[in-house]
Order: sequence, then C-alpha cells, then structure tokens
Amino acid sequence: MSGHSKWANIKHKKAAQDTKRSNLFQKFAKEILVAIKQGGNDPTKNARLRLAIEKAKAKNMPNDNIKKLLSKNEKDGKNFTEVTYEGYGPNGVAFLVECLTDNLNRTSAFVKAVFNKLGGNLGTTGSVSYLFDVKGQIVLDQEKYNPDQVFAKLLDLDIIDFLNEDNVIVIEVSPANLIKTKESLEKAKITEFLSSEVLKIPKSYINLSEKNLEKVEKLIDILEDNDDVQNVYTNLG
Repeated sequence: MSGHSKWANIKHKKAAQDTKRSNLFQKFAKEILVAIKQGGNDPTKNARLRLAIEKAKAKNMPNDNIKKLLSKNEKDGKNFTEVTYEGYGPNGVAFLVECLTDNLNRTSAFVKAVFNKLGGNLGTTGSVSYLFDVKGQIVLDQEKYNPDQVFAKLLDLDIIDFLNEDNVIVIEVSPANLIKTKESLEKAKITEFLSSEVLKIPKSYINLSEKNLEKVEKLIDILEDNDDVQNVYTNLG
C-alpha cells in the first residue's frame, strides 16, 4: 500500500515536545484516571485504559506510578471533563486541542487567550475536525522487523494502510481494531513498538516557511505546556 506517513516530521516534533513537557507524567495519570472512571481498572476489560498505560510506558513512566493509579477505582480522583477546541493558528494551520480539565472556565479562558495573542482564531465544533481522520497507528522499527514479514502477519486483518518508509513500518487501522491488531502482532513475536495509539491524522498538510513556522510552533509549545492540555494536533507538514 502507498501513501506518506509524515512519520519523520511527527517523530522529531514529538521528541522535542516530550523533552519540553515536564508535566508529561501528570497528563498520562489524568488519562489513566479518566479511563478507569469510564470502564474500571482492569486493562484486559478496558481498551481505553490499556492504550493509556501503553502510551505512558512508551514514554518511560515508572511502573510504580502506574500501579498506584491502577489501585484506584471509578470513584477515585477528580471529575475531569473532556473538551476539544478547534480553530486556526497563524498562517491558516488547523488546530485540534484536546483537554482534560477540572475547571472548564479556566481552560477555556486560557486557550482563547493564547489563540488571540498569537494570531489564531477558535472556531465552532466541527469547523476543523473534518480535516482530520481518527486512526489507530502502530509504528515499528525496520532495524528490528522486516516489512515483508510484518505485512504477511497482517493479511487476515482489516488494516487501512501499511507504510514502509523513513526506517519505520507504520500500520494504520480503525481505532476499534488497534488492540486486536497489536495482539495479533504480539502473538507473532512482534512485541517492540515505537508507538501504538489512536491519533487524529490530517488528510492533507500545510508547509510553511521557516519564519512562519516559528509562530505556529510557539503556539503549539505554549498549549502543550499547560496542565489541562492533553494533545495538540495540527495539519502542519
């Protein structure tokens, strides 16, 4: 199958963002607590919880931290509200800003202020989300796994795309099939993943000059440094 994964860009941007985000583990903890509240603290019966744990482990969140969170039940922790803000940043770059917050007024005021200050505009629900597809994405290192052998293990599965470039293997599936696909790979002794998560992937990308790129990256950095912001998605190429 063909297509461009944009993995090279995503990889470098995510690495830089993760380094800057000192509150990364707090964000993972929030996601785990929300998943527990929705479906209980057993990862084998709660798909969202399992994905949240795997994402946390991939970024080296200590196992002891995760175990403490799993000792909680549906009634523990704060009542976080999930909210997504949609809009455009500088130079027409589309933004989806996913938040988990215990104070909607605080979070809304922050996001609106940042967009206004840096030349962006927030829109209504649906004004930007149509530019993105929601997909499960599994990424493997080509130095560890042969693309042809991996693809052979996926022939009986319902995958959307199989990309082989930038020294990685990218497998795209529907969000509902992410865990099933990952489990099938694990049964085939393919057990080391660069990432395995549900993402919002742009249908097309915008490329900017270095000068214009700085303005957009500044907006991304400020948003991601906020405790209430879980994920920032853009169609920046």
